[in-house]
Amino acid sequence: MPVTTIAGRTVHVDAEGFLTSYDEWDPDLAEQLAEQIGIGLTDAHWKAITFLREDYAAQGETATLRRVSTVGGIGTKDLFALFPKKPAKKMAYIAGLPKPHGCV
Repeated sequence: MPVTTIAGRTVHVDAEGFLTSYDEWDPDLAEQLAEQIGIGLTDAHWKAITFLREDYAAQGETATLRRVSTVGGIGTKDLFALFPKKPAKKMAYIAGLPKPHGCV
């Protein structure tokens, strides 16, 4: 399993750079991950990230965009505005979770 250094700490990642250890993530790391892909986190971003992390802990897999929208209560248009172009992939990356099934 590859490792990389982000914000001065070593984390385990997959071949695409997604964290592979749920417990290595924290909000400071999320800020760094978001910055790497050009996103400045706001309260609206944190709502989505918090939902993803809590849902992953309960369900055992990363929520799809549809699940974040319907269960998390964040509209699809809002998700595309917050995380442009590939919201599910970007949300998972920042939340320190595996890429959702169906993402390319």
